[in-house]
Amino acid sequence: MVRRDLEMKVLMINSVSGYGSTGSICEDIATVLEKQGHKCYIAYGQLFTSYPKSFKIGTKLENHIHNIGSRILGTQGYFSRNGTKNLISYIENVKPDIIHLHNLHGNYLNLKVLFEYLISSQIPIVWTLHDCWAFTGKCSHFTDVQCFKWKTHCYECPQVKAYPPSLFFDKSREMYDDKKKWFTDISKMTIIPVSKWLESEVKQSFLKKYPIKSIYNWVDHSIFKENIDQEFITKYKINVDKFNIILVSAGWNITDVKWIDALKLSTIIQDSMQILMIGNVSSPELLPKNITHISYLDGKEELAKAYSIADVYVHLSTEDTFGKVIAEAISCGTPAIVYNSTACPEIIDESCGYVAEKRNVVQIFDSILRIKEKKRTSFSEHCRKRVIEKFDLDTNVNSTINIYEKMLENVS
Repeated sequence: MVRRDLEMKVLMINSVSGYGSTGSICEDIATVLEKQGHKCYIAYGQLFTSYPKSFKIGTKLENHIHNIGSRILGTQGYFSRNGTKNLISYIENVKPDIIHLHNLHGNYLNLKVLFEYLISSQIPIVWTLHDCWAFTGKCSHFTDVQCFKWKTHCYECPQVKAYPPSLFFDKSREMYDDKKKWFTDISKMTIIPVSKWLESEVKQSFLKKYPIKSIYNWVDHSIFKENIDQEFITKYKINVDKFNIILVSAGWNITDVKWIDALKLSTIIQDSMQILMIGNVSSPELLPKNITHISYLDGKEELAKAYSIADVYVHLSTEDTFGKVIAEAISCGTPAIVYNSTACPEIIDESCGYVAEKRNVVQIFDSILRIKEKKRTSFSEHCRKRVIEKFDLDTNVNSTINIYEKMLENVS
């Protein structure tokens, strides 16, 4: 195996750096690598970053043109040619030992230009899959519409207008062919799905030819820990005498199943209960009185305070390849209730929450009553233990680094 006292250069490519779930994951890996004496570079396509060894792919104008072109022509990843060529020049300058791919969708890369270079360069590739986009003709998730054409060949996509959206044309057949050709011509690649559920799906796709090793995403449990903060309670006027049910999402849209189920839940909870809804709401005027809305929390520490005052976290998403917010909640000692859908049931066990049938809000409520009867404190220690055992940052990042080392050992 490659010795850890030998410097290793890793270049990560992702849509963002230091922002959101995948951007934080990239910078977590980079931090651990640098502490171990390695060098890590992050090439990103959108927004901005404070990470010092970073490279912005393309310009705002290129991103904008890519977005428009993708929507009008129905093809994602066929624009941003100049930005991608500049990325290749950056790669040749850095000379990485490993290239670690993350989310390649998001209107910032020309896939043909990038993969022709990756194929010819023979640099070992690690690809963490945070969703299903890499092995479908278009979509990043498919379970809600129950479409499994990707197992053989995509066509007549039922989610043409869903992310990444196309206004007019269904190009799923052509994109499936192109992605299959580009992505399966890499000579040395290891796939890292972020859950066992996603691993099982990848093994049924055209990526099954590669080594596949699932590694869970992680939680910084030094931040996500129980923290009852009176100033937080006062600021957001939270009634701690009530049984608090917390819901968390980046956004709540009235057409989304999460919003629909949240409103259903609000109609059946007891008067002694209240719902804390965290995240931007498109129509806050439609919220009932028993839902307290907090549109934005600045930083992980503030989110940990919100989890800590809740008696239960309810996860209403139905398409998660991991479910990081579930892990964050139980890290703060808060039991969770999730739907029996995709990877969500993997995050908890019977000691730290319950699993309900998909979209069965009555079962959600029944589970809430069970937690209320047992009390939050009877779950908290088990919740915390599960996160430390399964979703520890250092452990899971080092599992990723071990994959780099094994690949370089095979190369040498």
